[in-house]
Amino acid sequence: MARSSYRLPKIPEMTIRRLSVYTRCLLQLEEDGVKTISSQDLAERFNLNSAQVRKDLAYFGQFGVRGIGYYVSGLKAELQKILGLDREWSVALVGFGNLGSALFHYKGFGRQGFKIVAIFDEDPSKAGAVDGTPILSTRDLAREVRARGIQIAILAVPPEAAQPVTDLLVGAGIRAVLNFAPARLRVPREVRLKNVDLSIELETLSFYLARSGR
Repeated sequence: MARSSYRLPKIPEMTIRRLSVYTRCLLQLEEDGVKTISSQDLAERFNLNSAQVRKDLAYFGQFGVRGIGYYVSGLKAELQKILGLDREWSVALVGFGNLGSALFHYKGFGRQGFKIVAIFDEDPSKAGAVDGTPILSTRDLAREVRARGIQIAILAVPPEAAQPVTDLLVGAGIRAVLNFAPARLRVPREVRLKNVDLSIELETLSFYLARSGR
């Protein structure tokens, strides 16, 4: 399966998000025992747009085989490599309240190769471990992140703590932050920041409900 170099033009973020969707679809096909599939059949089975599938994949090379379509296992492996899912990522979880606890117990992270190897919280009463993962003081964050080679952090702290904790993470060498705190954060250009604002997601849903007259 031919593939172009990873020195690529700027890829739209929505394309990257759709690659994750395609990977999940291919995993399902693989579990169902499907060996090959065309872009049209892939689109019809998972309610995707076949032209968009082909356009998204074209950023990374030619994956299809004329007269056959895509080899499901091969394409899945290629997309996992493109998404960096062919390795395990060590993750720090900062904040172990209700949301932090729920995120820690979410099994989807581990299935995709993201392992929470350390939890940090400023409440000393939470120190210890959960399911073998240490719960450490936020005071030890910089030292532990460096020592464990962690590059990704999940932030589930109160809004007033979000920026100071982010500054600590960046100073410790964190390269990507998934932020669940309802706060606008500043990070250097070389650090990737993704905000997940659950209230905005609900407001989007309420917009569509209000327009439908319900």
